[in-house]
Amino acid sequence: MLSSWHLALLLSALPLTRGLAFQRRDSPPSGFVLTSQAPSDHPLSLRIELTPRDFPGLEKALYAVSTPGSPQYGKYLSQDEVRQFTRPAQASFDALTSWLSAHNLTNTRLSPAEGSLKLNVTAAQANELFKANYSVFTHQSTGRTVVRTLEYGLPDELQGHVDMVHPATTFPQYVARAPGKLRAKSTGGNVTSRSSDATVPDSCSTNMTPACLQGLYGIPTAPAATNASRIAVAGFEQQFANEADLQKFLQQFRPDISPNTTFTLQTTNGGTNPQNDPSLESDLDTQMTIGLAAGVPTTYISVGNQELQDPVGYLNLAQFLLNQTDPPQVLSVSYGGTELVTMGDVGNTICNAYAQLGARGVTVLFASGDGGVSGGQQDSSCTASDPFRAVFPASCPYLTAVGGTQNGNPEIAADLSSGGFSDFFPAPSYQTGSSYVSNYIASLNGTYEGRYNASGRAFPDIAAMSEFVPIIWEGRVFEQAGTSAATPIFASIVGLLNAELLAAGKSTLGFLNPFLYSEAGATAFNDITAGSNPGCGGDGFPATAGWDPVTGFGSPNYAKLKAAVGL
Repeated sequence: MLSSWHLALLLSALPLTRGLAFQRRDSPPSGFVLTSQAPSDHPLSLRIELTPRDFPGLEKALYAVSTPGSPQYGKYLSQDEVRQFTRPAQASFDALTSWLSAHNLTNTRLSPAEGSLKLNVTAAQANELFKANYSVFTHQSTGRTVVRTLEYGLPDELQGHVDMVHPATTFPQYVARAPGKLRAKSTGGNVTSRSSDATVPDSCSTNMTPACLQGLYGIPTAPAATNASRIAVAGFEQQFANEADLQKFLQQFRPDISPNTTFTLQTTNGGTNPQNDPSLESDLDTQMTIGLAAGVPTTYISVGNQELQDPVGYLNLAQFLLNQTDPPQVLSVSYGGTELVTMGDVGNTICNAYAQLGARGVTVLFASGDGGVSGGQQDSSCTASDPFRAVFPASCPYLTAVGGTQNGNPEIAADLSSGGFSDFFPAPSYQTGSSYVSNYIASLNGTYEGRYNASGRAFPDIAAMSEFVPIIWEGRVFEQAGTSAATPIFASIVGLLNAELLAAGKSTLGFLNPFLYSEAGATAFNDITAGSNPGCGGDGFPATAGWDPVTGFGSPNYAKLKAAVGL
């Protein structure tokens, strides 16, 4: 699924020597420097992902169950039906086992993913096996070190059998998250609701409480008609959701909901959730979903990682949910990083795992990022002469990317909202088969030509409020900003719509994008026509009428969405 644009900057797959197909970086990602050769006895726990039996068939099934008007629309696949497409062929297991045996090595099959294997070797063994050069790299701003290689290869006998080896050429992304800001006094001013003729409270211009969001988007205040609709939010990087903070949030902002309402905890890959160390991000995600989607159960999934900020955590999350016979219908993830860091085999494997979740009927939502056109976070190293930077996993075509808005009178694009075009994933059929994205590119009239990949997957798909969103953290009110707020807000709306659909005997929404890029879906949002997402030494992309790479199709309008999905 890799495109060829900007190959000088990107990971390449090249047959450099007979019998080997290499993944290669020309240099480490920005911020990392080569320190030394890895000691020959340095232990490496390599994760090997085998090639799915029939991913094209899975992709076809995904679109069949997700496209309105298809005879299969809403008829989601079971766990076993998905595995019929994704379970590796026995020949793949045999090829790997035989190859390792020839080197006096064995692997361990990881649970729950049938095609995930672990291989414990030394750096010297890995260098010999994969024609690699494992070295120590230091991250300049944090001082952290990692062991990676800038290239590796597979022999002929593994071609077509192995999709990913990690850690290899994919690096962690060390990003310092902004610590939130204490709530300021409101400056007043009415904010007009986009979903009705009513106005929301005066304080909403600087304090987007659940009541403000309900008024702005027309979100129902009554509890869901059924508790069969479920939302999951994911936490990584030692981010913990706090029940005491949630209780205070409900008491202050949703007194109509019992303060004893809480989330169900699930953990995977060593994840934990101690209650003595609350985190801004996890508090935000759980408080927004429980505080907006009244009556819709929320699960908090704590994902542990072998290595801090390792993007394979996204794969661990997807595989954890795929192992469930009845996963939640909505998944909200407020994490991501610059696409250039998560390249090639790892990015493709992660993205393909979320396609499997979509085929199971899960609406997967990822934040588009908070760096405008400079990537996941504002990055001063991206200058006016550099290409714009996409964000992953938001750039994956098999999930819905959520951008950000601000203000409310009128609602405009948030300047932090990351968006643009993928350098790796080509534009999917739901974008090439409609004119929304091509019309936007034409409207640029050559502006920024050469700085973005016009044939790449365009994102975000939609947006929601991402400024002045209050939460309770360590017992106090803080305001949060970012698409990490917009994502659980939109997840709540999908959860409530799913509850209404289930109560009416209908299927839940599943993978949204084929619906969003249809006429019915595209017109069910509040079109955002002002603002831009600056970065890389410029103003970034402008928000315009119709789809744009800052806010997608705009912010949700519950009444229009309800009608568009047949309620």
